[in-house]
Amino acid sequence: MDKRIDRVKWEKVKGRGLLDSVFSWSVEDVLNEDLYKDQVEKIPNSFKSTAHYMKAFIPPLHVETHADLLSSTESLAEAPTCRILRVRKSKDYKPPKDLFYEISVEETRDGYVPWIGDLIALTNVQLKCIDDLRKTQQSYHVAFVHSVKGGNRLTPSILSSKPIVDEEGLKKGTLFAVHLINLTTNLRIWRSLNLELEGRNLNIIKKVLQNNFNDGGNCSICSSSKNSDAASARIRDILQSLNLNSSQEAAVLSCIDTARCCHHYSVKLVQGPPGTGKTKTASCLLHSLLRMKCRTLVCAPTNIAVVEVAARVVSTVADVVGYETYGMGDIILFGNQERMKVDGDQNDLLHVFLDHRADILEKSFDPSTGWKHSLASLISLLEDSEAQYHLYLQDNMGKEGLLTSERFVWKRFNSSGKELKFCIVNLYTHLPTTLISLEVMRIMTRALDLMTSLETLLLSLSAANEDEQRKLQNRIKSRNEKRECLNTLRLLSLKFQVPEFADKNAIEKFCLSNACLLFCTVSSSARLHSIRMTPLHCLVIDEAAQLKECESTIPLQLSGLHHAILIGDERQLPAIVNSKISEKAGFGRSLFERLVKLGCKSHLLNIQYRMHPSISLFPNTEFYGSQVLDGQNVKETGYRRRFLQGDMFEPYSFINIAHGKEEFVERQSFKNTVEAAAAADIVGRLFKDINGTGKKISIGIISPYLAQVHAIQEKIGKFISDPDSAFSVSVGTVDGFQGGEEDLIIISTVRSNENGSVGFVSNPQRANVALTRARFCLWILGNEATLVKSGSIWKKIVNDAKHRRCFYNAEEDESLAQAITESLIEHGRLDVLLQPHSPLFRNARWMVFFSDDFRRSVARIRNVRICKEVLSLLAKLSNGWRQHQSRKKRSQVVHNGISSPLIEQYNVSGQLNMIWTVDILQENSFCIQVLKVWDILPSSDIPKLASRLDTFFRNYTEEQMNRCLYKCMEGNLVVPMRWTVDSSSDRQGSGGEADAVQLPKSLASICLDIEPSTTGKAARYAIKTMEAQKELAEAMFLILSSSRTKLQLQSKEIEVLEGQGQ
Repeated sequence: MDKRIDRVKWEKVKGRGLLDSVFSWSVEDVLNEDLYKDQVEKIPNSFKSTAHYMKAFIPPLHVETHADLLSSTESLAEAPTCRILRVRKSKDYKPPKDLFYEISVEETRDGYVPWIGDLIALTNVQLKCIDDLRKTQQSYHVAFVHSVKGGNRLTPSILSSKPIVDEEGLKKGTLFAVHLINLTTNLRIWRSLNLELEGRNLNIIKKVLQNNFNDGGNCSICSSSKNSDAASARIRDILQSLNLNSSQEAAVLSCIDTARCCHHYSVKLVQGPPGTGKTKTASCLLHSLLRMKCRTLVCAPTNIAVVEVAARVVSTVADVVGYETYGMGDIILFGNQERMKVDGDQNDLLHVFLDHRADILEKSFDPSTGWKHSLASLISLLEDSEAQYHLYLQDNMGKEGLLTSERFVWKRFNSSGKELKFCIVNLYTHLPTTLISLEVMRIMTRALDLMTSLETLLLSLSAANEDEQRKLQNRIKSRNEKRECLNTLRLLSLKFQVPEFADKNAIEKFCLSNACLLFCTVSSSARLHSIRMTPLHCLVIDEAAQLKECESTIPLQLSGLHHAILIGDERQLPAIVNSKISEKAGFGRSLFERLVKLGCKSHLLNIQYRMHPSISLFPNTEFYGSQVLDGQNVKETGYRRRFLQGDMFEPYSFINIAHGKEEFVERQSFKNTVEAAAAADIVGRLFKDINGTGKKISIGIISPYLAQVHAIQEKIGKFISDPDSAFSVSVGTVDGFQGGEEDLIIISTVRSNENGSVGFVSNPQRANVALTRARFCLWILGNEATLVKSGSIWKKIVNDAKHRRCFYNAEEDESLAQAITESLIEHGRLDVLLQPHSPLFRNARWMVFFSDDFRRSVARIRNVRICKEVLSLLAKLSNGWRQHQSRKKRSQVVHNGISSPLIEQYNVSGQLNMIWTVDILQENSFCIQVLKVWDILPSSDIPKLASRLDTFFRNYTEEQMNRCLYKCMEGNLVVPMRWTVDSSSDRQGSGGEADAVQLPKSLASICLDIEPSTTGKAARYAIKTMEAQKELAEAMFLILSSSRTKLQLQSKEIEVLEGQGQ
């Protein structure tokens, strides 16, 4: 480990003001969500001075730190923990405040080891929940890890909030360190706001305080320079080769013109809506700045974003001069290697990663094996190989198996040559071009070629089986090769002198001071304040709209900085803020967003190349004022992909999941199991259709809530695979998908309630991100009623889908309806399936009523198989299916009871019986047959129910009983009949006691059965020919009239019958 980390211990702890506040909080304070309620003012849009500007962010930073700590206590059971083996006071221990200790922790495989910046709890028990904090308050300390002694992570140095006196706990091995949060970024922001950073350059910050801000335009001094036109022409030539569109090129040129100026300070904004090539534009800008040798710091809020833009730029470096990795020394990437995931698989990024570069250069500068030693050794060998061979013979006189002269020279050359080749390649890769000129680079590559060629010749000369003539030819050739190689190496030793460094830390500083492009996170840029180096000229912040404005002050204060270029999109998600108090104060707002609100003009990238036009239409209209055009590629016919059959699965659709239910689960998150089931069904069908076809598809499932992400992952776990596989599925939150894209996106909106509450789902920026991740298809799952009632952006989305005829009910798709039904059964929500418009009855012919007794009985059934049988039976009955049941068997329910002819008894699962009847319901001017399901119960309880039904039907007239018994057949199905209302004799049935399921009605019968009551006569008419249909209709009217009953056929059907009878 370098001395830099070791020295940190002896310095004053940085950001001590914020740390003291954290130490002052008691357990009760930490757990008090309202500790700072009404104590934080809203951050203004403009500021009176730099002091006013800096102070505005300090209170919400306090509150946000408190919220971070409170959030960590909610997951104490999963918090990383390690056992403390030893505690001793540091020599810097000075009570009552400077309570410095050195601790030793137990090493375990994959276990937690405290690191610099960690805030840890020291307790004598392993914490499992918040209550454990209260119970252990007497022995509870908060400590901050401020250094690591000698690079040994097992012996960190800490600053404790209280004296550590638990000697007994140490003896028993029961003192633990529990990781709470890492304070590094918050402490850096604190130092920046309090002007504790070494740079203290406020020139750019002064430019952005007031609402009269402007980006400065072009400098008149620079524009009048003789070199201006020539420089612009060179840059234009570069950009033409990079295939930019007009808006991208204009943005890059404007930024480059600004970057050339040394007379003014400015801020530029580049707005990149989704799919408009923001990262490409940024990489082209940086490519140009690299060619201009303009020292530029490139930052982003996250490691992922930094790595992405760095990888883009590094891939273009070879094109700058055309020599392999030469020029990479002008680029530096630094930060946390583990979090950046820079490893051997990403060789290009490894070439520019600071830690790796310093290790390689340290080896190249090693006095015993490095550049100077290997170059001198090889030159010496080529100058007088015979003298060295004679010395070898003298040193080994009398020994057997001595090498021949040729073999000796080859082995020495091979050994020194390997070391020199290693140095040459790594020096021109890792040193900046200011130190290794293009001329030196060419000499180096020539030396490599000559060394390789000469090594081959020497090997052939040392071979025992070479014939003499061949050896003679090779000797002559090798003499020439030796001479040229020797002259080249001598020239190299004159043209290039390696610098001398005391240690690895000095090498790192040298690299940072001489690179043209430096990449890191915004937070990590704080490191540059403490390094004396060549001043930076430009700052480029990618994803600037996701960065808290207070955090951007860290790089903005770097010494020498003249220009800041902010690339982002304020219409997408801002920075994440945990505290509602801080969020309300505007703590998450970015500098980018504030400047836009102040009227600062941005360069809009106005062509999107990602989304099918059906997908881009709404977000472009709603969020970007229709200023973004669709690229030619997305308008081509080949860009329209159909992954599933049906209109519902066109490029854009809203699929209404009306029967979902939001559930509040752990850590203040929601899930909706019905939407999860629908998403899983879609993924399963996609896999079935696409797997094995040779086609590739990437699917992303997005939800605002982490609990829903987990619910969906559980459902589709077997389909989640590597992103490079032919069928790849990823599931994540909206925040996690920002910046990403997939072929097909499924959005699960989750919220489903009666009052239209949707929480942070209503955020337009979050909606924008979710809607703009898909290339070919975007399918939205949501509850129409909830989203419309919310009055949020989602109301517009639903109404837009309806207007564009992209709105569908999930029940319209048979597979989705089945998945929803099974999910409702699985989660014990049979009551939903018994409601009007339930997916169970989507194709039903009969209106169905359920008694309260039936609902209660069904709710008591816990067996999923029986529930499915009940629902299957109800679905079949509502569609007109009937069992073939003899009159004798039916009459066994109750002997001689009034209701006996009406009662139907269908067995379910051999244990229960479903009891139902046909009833009559008055609807407008008609009476219609409906089904009434009374109960589901064991056979022993049926007589009691029958007795109650006798009482119920006792008030029915003979005519009403007959109407309940009429059967209208359509093939093998029974369909409901209806009659016009006769006010003198008709009464409304009992349907009002239960909710109805409204079904389609039909009298297009082929066969009509009429079963009068036990006191009437049965009549059956069969229609065998079309000519007989009119006669049948007339006969029906005569029979019904004689029984004081009229059957009103629909006028349209009468016309058909009459037409067929003519």
